[in-house]
Amino acid sequence: MSDTASTRATRNTPDRRPLVSAPDLLPSLVPLLADWVPRQRWFAGKGRLVTGFTLLSATELLPCTPDGTAPGLLHLLVRAHQSAPPSRTPAGGDCYQLLLGVHPAPPPQLAPAVIGCPGGGPLRGRAVYDALLDSRLCGLLLERLRVPGRMGALRFCREPDADIPSGLAGRPIAVEQSNSSIVYGDSFILKVFRRTEPGINPDLELPRALADAKCARVPAPAAWFESAAPEGGGEPTTLGVLQPFLPGSADGWQLALNALAVRADFTGSARALGHATAEVHTALAQTLPTTELRRPQLEAIAARMHERLTATARAVPVLQPYRARLRTAFDALAATGQDGRSWAAQRIHGDLHLGQTLRSADEGRWSLIDFEGEPARPLAERRRLQPAVRDVAAMLRSFDYAARSGPAGGDPWSLEWARRTRDAYCLGYAEAGGLDPRSAPELMRAYETDKAVYEVLYEARHRPDWLAVPMAAVRRLAAGGERAVGVDGTGPSRSGEPDGRG
Repeated sequence: MSDTASTRATRNTPDRRPLVSAPDLLPSLVPLLADWVPRQRWFAGKGRLVTGFTLLSATELLPCTPDGTAPGLLHLLVRAHQSAPPSRTPAGGDCYQLLLGVHPAPPPQLAPAVIGCPGGGPLRGRAVYDALLDSRLCGLLLERLRVPGRMGALRFCREPDADIPSGLAGRPIAVEQSNSSIVYGDSFILKVFRRTEPGINPDLELPRALADAKCARVPAPAAWFESAAPEGGGEPTTLGVLQPFLPGSADGWQLALNALAVRADFTGSARALGHATAEVHTALAQTLPTTELRRPQLEAIAARMHERLTATARAVPVLQPYRARLRTAFDALAATGQDGRSWAAQRIHGDLHLGQTLRSADEGRWSLIDFEGEPARPLAERRRLQPAVRDVAAMLRSFDYAARSGPAGGDPWSLEWARRTRDAYCLGYAEAGGLDPRSAPELMRAYETDKAVYEVLYEARHRPDWLAVPMAAVRRLAAGGERAVGVDGTGPSRSGEPDGRG
C-alpha cells in the first residue's frame, strides 16, 4: 500500500488522532504483554524476568475506529528488557514483532487468541489479541503484500512476476516453533519472524539467490515485508516472507518415522535427498560469495566450538565427564589449519534436518525449506560463510534422531537403519557433485560434535525426557576413531530445534 493510501485511510476517520502516536499506547499494553509474551513458544528469553518494553515502531495496518465497533490491526516492534541478559542477547534486549488485533468483543472462536483488555490508554475497554489467529486480519496482511509500497514504518515488497490472487483465506499452522506461519488457500505460506534483528533474513536472501540461479529445489519468494532502515543508517529488518505452498508434500521427518514404524528401507529416499542437498549447495556457491578457511579462521571456529562446549557442560552437568574427549574433535579441526590445509566455505542452509525437507507426493522430488538458520544464533553468525559439511553433519544427526525417537526406540535394527541411511545420503551428495563428507573426517567429527552439544542444551532446557538421544551421540563422538564420523549408526539427529521441524 502506498503512503498516499495510508494517509487517505487515516483522513477518512474524522477527528481522530492516529492511535500509534498516543503516548500511553505502550504503557497501557505493558502489563498484558509482560504476562503473554514470555509464554509464547517464540520467546527467546525463557527463565529471565521481563522488566519492561521499549516501543521501536508502531503502524496501524487497519485503523481502529474511535467507537471501537470494528476490528483494527496494529503492528508493533518492541524491545523486551530482561534481568541478567546472557552475552548473546543484543544490547538492550531482544526485539519482537507483534501483530495485535483490537476488537470490542472478539467472536468466540478467537477466545484462545485474546491477550487481555487494557485498563487504560487508547485501547481501554477493547480486547487485544494475537492477530495471526484471526483469518480476516491474516487476509488483510496478504492484501498489503499484494500491493508494494510504504505504510508507516513498514515497506511491502513483491517480485514483479509473482501472481498473488486476491481473497485467499488464511489459516495459521497449528504447530509453531520460533516463528508463526499462515497458509493462504493451497497457494502460499507466509512466515512471520517473531524475534527480529536488523538485516536481511537468510530465509529471504538465500531463496532469492537460488531463484536467480534457476535452482528448483527451493520455493522462490513471492513477496515480503520489512521495517525501513533507521534514519541514521543501517539495514532494514526482514519481518515476513511469502512463498509458494507445496500442498500434498510430506516432510522428511514424518516420512522417516513412517519408514521406521514398518521397518522399511529408506536408503533410496536418503540418496535422493543427498542429491537435492548438493544441488542447493552448488547453486549457492555459484551465486553468492565463497572463501577458503585457513589456519586463523579454522582456529577461530574451533575456539567458538570450545566455548559452546564449556558453557553447555556448565549448564548440563551430565556432559562434564565427556568434555575433555569431545574437545579433541575441535582440536583436530584447528590442527588441519596448522598443517597447512584449507577448506572451502560458502553460504549454507544453517539448520538442515529432516523437518526442513519436503517430498512431493507425485514425483517423489525433494525440496529444502526454512533457510533462516538456527534462530537462537545472531543474524550475523547465521549469514557467515561456512563449510557445506556443516549442513551434511546436521542431516546425518537427523537420521539418527529419527532412529532413536521412532517406534523402534534405538534397537539394533533401527541403528543399522540409521547407518545405511546416512551412508546413502553421503553417496547421493557425492554423486551430485558435493564433497563426500566421509573424505573429510576432521570436519565431520567437529561439526557433528558441535551439533550434539547444541542438542544436549536444547533437550535439557525444553524436553528433559529426550536428553538421552543426544547423550548417546556424545558417548559415540567422545570415543573417537571411525565411530566418530557417523558411519556406525549409533549417534543422533536432526535439528536446530531438535523436534524435527525447526
